[in-house]
Amino acid sequence: MRALQEGEIVRVGDSAPRKVDVRIIAATNRSLTKEVAVGNFREDLFFRLAVAILKLPPIRERSGDLSLLIDRLMSRINSEAAKDGKPFNKKISASAKNIMLEHVWPGNVRELQNTLYRATVSSDEEAISAATMKDSILDLGPAEGQHDTILDRPIEEGVDLQGLIAEVARHYLSRALSAAHGNKAQATRILGLPNYQTLTNWMKRYGISN
Repeated sequence: MRALQEGEIVRVGDSAPRKVDVRIIAATNRSLTKEVAVGNFREDLFFRLAVAILKLPPIRERSGDLSLLIDRLMSRINSEAAKDGKPFNKKISASAKNIMLEHVWPGNVRELQNTLYRATVSSDEEAISAATMKDSILDLGPAEGQHDTILDRPIEEGVDLQGLIAEVARHYLSRALSAAHGNKAQATRILGLPNYQTLTNWMKRYGISN
């Protein structure tokens, strides 16, 4: 507390404090305001740490970022795998990417990255297939007490309504296209959309490939 409030520390074995000039960057995956309220986190420590606060929603609430994250991580994996000047250029098939866009990624970026590693190692083809991607995603099931339905998520700290709508749209667009074996006219009928062009516009809006 002295280090945070006064900018001083007392080293082990010393008797006099000394000034330090440091910047504290702290991160958590919990709501500290709730933890303070129930007595699990010191209030005085919280207010000394909570100066500039950056809230980063989980991947499932940032649907527009997911496709870009997949591409960036895949590019990094390819760069790491390249050896002795020999390029490595593993790709993700459109059907495999649709599966990734539909997954909610409870483990966030770590889960996303490790899934891509598993799929890359498991795939013998230049492009990772949908089957390989399905096998690479670890389905642990919902944790106890987890709000895993889209209609029953906590709203105390706000919700990303547009992100939830995008999640639902991507889910059903992908399922309809899969059930129709890529036939857009049939997928249009399954989804009850007025015409083929509407389906195409929705696919473009939500980053769904066919």
